[in-house]
Amino acid sequence: MEIQTSEAHKTASLFSLFASSSTLICCALPALFVALGAGASFASLVSTVPFLITLSLYKLQITSFAFVMLVIAGYTNYRTARLPCPVDPELGRACLQTRRRSLNVYYASSGLFVFATLFTYVVPRFL
Repeated sequence: MEIQTSEAHKTASLFSLFASSSTLICCALPALFVALGAGASFASLVSTVPFLITLSLYKLQITSFAFVMLVIAGYTNYRTARLPCPVDPELGRACLQTRRRSLNVYYASSGLFVFATLFTYVVPRFL
């Protein structure tokens, strides 16, 4: 039971990281390039990877999905943090290490999400 919960914990954190990264790539990257005055560099990037334009059309859905994944990962982190780890010292260390790593991935995902959301929705209003 503990191994399944630990795997679900890790999986939710990784999905939140993926969702936050996609928000960063699709939506914050264009705003960041423009804010830094590198619009020509972004134009060359778009000509190389034209799928970025298609992704940016769905930025609200991508941001919403990333937010939902972060909420799920946060709930999973909260719920599993209170579960007991195995009594065996080796399994107990592995359990605590997995929890720490998942929490770090969750914090990194949250940071990416906040950064991407700010550069997607807030910063363009001031430029």
